[in-house]
Amino acid sequence: MNEQAAIEAMNSSPLPFITMLGGRVTGFDATQQSCTFEFNVSTGFCHSVDIVQGGFITAMLDAAMSHAVFGLNADIAGLSSLEITTRYLEASRAGRLIAVGKVVKLAYKTAFLEGALYNDEGTLLATSQTVAKLVRAKQA
Repeated sequence: MNEQAAIEAMNSSPLPFITMLGGRVTGFDATQQSCTFEFNVSTGFCHSVDIVQGGFITAMLDAAMSHAVFGLNADIAGLSSLEITTRYLEASRAGRLIAVGKVVKLAYKTAFLEGALYNDEGTLLATSQTVAKLVRAKQA
């Protein structure tokens, strides 16, 4: 599957939380093993007027990281985080946010992933790392 087809497939049936956060896949690079999401976050997901609550930051990063895996391997039916760490470097404000997820190492049953969240100006707002358990589709 080419990269544009992978993007279209990932956007074809988004999970409800991705839709709520105004998310969509905007890039996929098989060579770099990365996936880029754009989110348009409303103030409904904020505290302190326009600062996005940290759990939503982690959810956006987790989506980008997991979709990097899904785009690489069609036989992966699911992915479950075993551990996830998020570091908040700057306040993430409502509006357009860009999440980039990258595969660091992909094994048969586990994946090591990292993510970064940026604002429109390119400021790094948060980073994340995760170890995930992979669920593979049953072979016919």
